[in-house]
Amino acid sequence: MEAKLFVNLPVKDIQKTRDFFLGLGFSYNPQFSDEKATCLIINNESYVMLLREDFFKGFTKKGIVNAHNCTEVLTSISAESKDRVNEIVDKAISLGATEARDPDEYGYMYTRSFNDPDGHIWEFSWMDLQSFPKA
Repeated sequence: MEAKLFVNLPVKDIQKTRDFFLGLGFSYNPQFSDEKATCLIINNESYVMLLREDFFKGFTKKGIVNAHNCTEVLTSISAESKDRVNEIVDKAISLGATEARDPDEYGYMYTRSFNDPDGHIWEFSWMDLQSFPKA
């Protein structure tokens, strides 16, 4: 069995967060979702657990970063084309996200990112691995 990746992020409002990502076309695993958490499916092996802040605090002795003021993590997801990158980020902005920075275009790679309603940065990127520079 392949290892599964679960990224955990604190959120203020589970329903608002769930609606935002459903609006982007993501789905959830109901087995790991309730009023305290929702499990965003990235693919068969990768998930993002979006945990209500008070529930999230039960998993750490550290304080929670205010993602509107500080960056702790950049969550990056690949897309199948530049058009798909633009489609996702434009949709996120229409749902209330803000663009995190200007797009990056390298010829072999294209990225755009947005701040979700809780301030977490999500980056979507397309890569042409055939044109990727050799090390």
